[in-house]
Amino acid sequence: MKFVISSIDLLNHLQAISRVISTKNTLPILDNFLFKLQDNELVITASDLESTLTTRMHLDNTSGEGLIAIPAKLINDTLKEFPEQPLTFDISTDDYSVVITTENGKFSIVGQSGDDFPQYPVLKDDTKLTVRMVADVLLNGISKTIFATAEDELRPVMNGIYLDFSPENMTFVASDAHKLVRYKRFDIQTEAESSFILPKKPASLLRNILAREKNDVVIEFDDKNALFTLTDYKLVSRLVEGNYPNYSSVIPSNNPNKLIIDRLDIINSLRRVSVFSSQASNLVKLDLARNQITVSAQDIDFSISAYEKLQCQYDGEEMEIGFKSTFLIEILNNLASREVIMELSDPSRAGLLLPVEKDSDDEDLLMLLMPMMINI
Repeated sequence: MKFVISSIDLLNHLQAISRVISTKNTLPILDNFLFKLQDNELVITASDLESTLTTRMHLDNTSGEGLIAIPAKLINDTLKEFPEQPLTFDISTDDYSVVITTENGKFSIVGQSGDDFPQYPVLKDDTKLTVRMVADVLLNGISKTIFATAEDELRPVMNGIYLDFSPENMTFVASDAHKLVRYKRFDIQTEAESSFILPKKPASLLRNILAREKNDVVIEFDDKNALFTLTDYKLVSRLVEGNYPNYSSVIPSNNPNKLIIDRLDIINSLRRVSVFSSQASNLVKLDLARNQITVSAQDIDFSISAYEKLQCQYDGEEMEIGFKSTFLIEILNNLASREVIMELSDPSRAGLLLPVEKDSDDEDLLMLLMPMMINI
């Protein structure tokens, strides 16, 4: 088989799918891209068995058809060094030789049989559910929650994003037991209630390719796998098995103490003050009084301390509450609003962080952070 392709176009597509390839593959064939040429269409696949990502490119100049596995690192490293130019691939399906001809030279690669590449998982028609949504909705849901996923071998259900569909809305949830993010979309509804847990790696892969997607995304899923179909890409992922914890039970409903503050002001203050916190705990203390917040930290072992006072809008009782500074800064960095609302009940219960301004009336974003004990 033979085809002519733009070097930059091919590199862009290969780089998008190469992130799925694991550095510790159990099967040597998975260190390759699978190239399949048929009917003027080149379909390229990468997989780590858990996730399989394919991209398709329409070509004008092709002859023949076939299937071959080509070493991923070698072809990627080669294409990175080419300026924009047409490349001619001449592939023999008999001895799996690949000859790439450029304007000034020729490069020879040895591939292997594409028949050894794992088969694409197929969803069960009798249990499969289908949801269509705007690409930006899925991108926002993943982007706003993925940072809060856990890396817990004992509780694998926490290592992904929980997608919950209902007749009222769609909800994205992620939590590592210290922080929790819940992102609702009221413009996505399904007739029946259903849900699945998307692992962190395929969620990250999706985030990278969704940024360039102009059309709707079709999500199909059963009890084992989920298939995401975009214009030029398809991602199939094995889902995390198990039941996601009842996250609603940890969200406090009665929070009479409300604080509104400039997001960048509090982030910058936390960064300065947290330098003086204990390296073991990263504890910062928030001392709340009317229209003023005092951010403080100390490390008794080194006899250092710091505090800063910030102006804010605070309606509630005077209180002191402690948080892990790295977690609080991470949450604030993932809120896009200029000002944020912090809702508190008491120093022993979780604090809620909400954006003052919303990107859309169809969304509802809530972030939660568990407090730390203040040693007095």
